[in-house]
Amino acid sequence: MMSIARPYLLFLGDARDQLAAKTAEGVFQWRPEWCVGKVRLDGCNADLDLPEMTLEAAIAAGAKTLLVGVANAGGTISERWTGTLVRAVELGMDVASGLHHRLTDVAPLAEAASRNGRRLIDVRHPTQAFDVGQGEPRPGRRLLTVGTDCSVGKMYATLALEAELKRRNRSVAFRATGQTGIFIAGDGVCVDAVVADFISGAVEWLCPPAHADHWDLIEGQGSLFHPSFAGVSLGLLHGARPDVLVMCHEPTRPHMRGLPDRPVPDVAACIEVNLQAAELIQPRPVCVGVAVNTRHMDRDAAARYLATLEDSLGLPCVDPVATGVGPIVDRLA
Repeated sequence: MMSIARPYLLFLGDARDQLAAKTAEGVFQWRPEWCVGKVRLDGCNADLDLPEMTLEAAIAAGAKTLLVGVANAGGTISERWTGTLVRAVELGMDVASGLHHRLTDVAPLAEAASRNGRRLIDVRHPTQAFDVGQGEPRPGRRLLTVGTDCSVGKMYATLALEAELKRRNRSVAFRATGQTGIFIAGDGVCVDAVVADFISGAVEWLCPPAHADHWDLIEGQGSLFHPSFAGVSLGLLHGARPDVLVMCHEPTRPHMRGLPDRPVPDVAACIEVNLQAAELIQPRPVCVGVAVNTRHMDRDAAARYLATLEDSLGLPCVDPVATGVGPIVDRLA
């Protein structure tokens, strides 16, 4: 598995705003104990509540990997960053990135890594060879987060479920399927970069047989209802062979992300279609709740919406950040 040495030094580079550093922000929110500090370049407009460090100070504090936690237009590795990345390698750190532009394609960086015996980890580009999916039963319990749309909070919901199950002393693992999730988990497979025929096989490999009371919580991607990303969503459903689904939804969207003429689908319809797709591989899957991203709603409106949706569906409906996921975890026997 693509394992990343920790602790991390988070590289914010010259991020134009806080959103541009969302990868670093997500890692720090969910794994603060893995982060020793941050390094920023002149003009950086993003920040985290971490010590500002030189590379040398970070090495002295134990940092093992410089994690590129910032993205720019096109997912490229800026020439402004190269000196810092090369120096990190020369001082003994690995460098990890989830950008489209491969670290290994930056000649000075690749040469420095080879010369110093350090790893350049491009998490968006799997190096593992996967088989096609088989759809065979395997022991253990598996939960997959699915969505009415892309970017509705599936990773956050999955991580909140993991934290709550750990709090209850349950055997659980977060299985990352996207670049930020991989940094948070320390390993995983970026499934949107896997050749389509092998997506379900990659997910089977990611979630191997386990003992009967262990839960693998699999980070969902895309949506079956989104024309751009439905393929990876179906591959995850088939590869995960989930016993349990959690639907994720953001109620304030005027349309599906990037598709102004396509409305966001009804939550109940989404649950039904995802269960039908899952049942092609896994007998009798169930949906145990809905994780709702209410960040753009005021508190009273969010509470009313959650209560109304819960009455309509007969399922726990929660905001993983604002209210917690306890009522959903209560349904995981």
